[in-house]
Amino acid sequence: MAAPQLEWSRCVPGSEFDCATAKVPLDYNDPGGRTIELAVVKRKATDPGRRIGTLFFNPGGPGGPGTVQMPQNYESFPREVRERFDIVSWDPRGIGNSTAVDCFGSPEEAADWNASHAAGFPVGEEERAAFIAAYKDLSRRCEQRAPELLRHVSTADTARDLDQLRRAVGDRQLTYRGISYGTMVGATYANMFPDKVRAMVLDSNWDPQAWTNHASDAAPRLPSFLRMGSDRSAAATLDQFLTLCGSTTAARCAFSAGSPKATREKFDQLMQRLREQPVGTWTYAGTVADVVNSLYVVHPGWTELAGRLQDLWQGRVAQSSPFPPAPPVPDPNPYLGEEQGAAVLCGDSPNPREPGVYHVLEEAAAARAGDAGRFWTWAAEGCSTWPTVAADRYRGPWDRPTAHPVLVIGTRYDPSTPYSASQAMAEELADARLLTLDGHGHTALLNPSSCVQAHVSRYLIDGTLPPLGTTCRQDTPPFPAPKPSGGVATGGGGTAGTVS
Repeated sequence: MAAPQLEWSRCVPGSEFDCATAKVPLDYNDPGGRTIELAVVKRKATDPGRRIGTLFFNPGGPGGPGTVQMPQNYESFPREVRERFDIVSWDPRGIGNSTAVDCFGSPEEAADWNASHAAGFPVGEEERAAFIAAYKDLSRRCEQRAPELLRHVSTADTARDLDQLRRAVGDRQLTYRGISYGTMVGATYANMFPDKVRAMVLDSNWDPQAWTNHASDAAPRLPSFLRMGSDRSAAATLDQFLTLCGSTTAARCAFSAGSPKATREKFDQLMQRLREQPVGTWTYAGTVADVVNSLYVVHPGWTELAGRLQDLWQGRVAQSSPFPPAPPVPDPNPYLGEEQGAAVLCGDSPNPREPGVYHVLEEAAAARAGDAGRFWTWAAEGCSTWPTVAADRYRGPWDRPTAHPVLVIGTRYDPSTPYSASQAMAEELADARLLTLDGHGHTALLNPSSCVQAHVSRYLIDGTLPPLGTTCRQDTPPFPAPKPSGGVATGGGGTAGTVS
């Protein structure tokens, strides 16, 4: 099969990013059949005389549009990496500006569907019935509008696309950084194309066995996120947020009640009040969803979250935190409906197929993880009625020897992908080294540690792994004390020792 031809041009006049479109087979078992398009974006190496090759980046999701999120997060890559590599990302098949799953006839239809069910998760029998009905309706719409595409948006399909893009840029082997679900793309690639791995950074990992339900054909007892432990990890991260907030002043964390215990009690009281009476559009479930999502990026996310919680405590309508604007690409706001991520998750990762079981699972998750358990249980309920299973799922093995070792990064307190999942990824892969970020938030890329960045740079540039058991700290802890006049901020140090 010939590699795709990439005809690069400026995404928009004056942009530093170049864009192209790649054509790939819809079904790699029928390479001469229907083709689909992948939207691709590139930022050239800033020191072209010392360029090593291309670093491919996947921003996770599933459903993350690389053409938007790579430009947004470009400055988060270490300077040495930006100098030495072209950085390339893409909207995976089914997503964004690529040939996309779109189950609605118009933006108005999509907006009406979004309004037909509770934000976050359902509370009470009436909301549960409406929530289940809405996702059943979504499944019906998707089956009508895109049945063929739905069967071919698996992680394995995306790994094959990635290998085609590697060939298209002329690299003999792949250099890659994937975050969150992007770690599953990387791990799948590493086991489908083990001889093509030059360097691979997997940051905030999914446990591959949890993703596949341990490759079992038995009906899964738990949804994907509960199998991985996202609920318990989010609860532990929320507890850290409340502990650190309560350990400082209200001037540095607006929601502080003066002690960790009092701040936790204040949070529980606020959630109970919101259950009984929303503040404007801020319901209990919608607020829990906002809390979990706001724990992803510590700065400025945690400070802004504390401000919103304090507004709600005082009965004021909180202002949503705006996302940073993306640098210009052809369509910086592609359609990114829920069905795009669902098509990957539900088609690839097994979930319980009986809608009625999710309330029972929710109560069990709430018993072990509080409010976060409810959120992460219902996050996969749409899969219970999803109409298709991916035609080509990769279910293992995960231990095929790769041409070069893989660098796995795990953060201690992550509201989405638990540290245990990064440990599992490092153990499952044939040759991987775990680098621990002793900090908070989702991904080391978006929660900076100069220690992590130094190790990532050395590894990507010359293949040097961090010493076994290396642990790094974040540069700036949550709710930091003001810097003394003329003082120097500290942090980001690393230690080598046994990782527990």
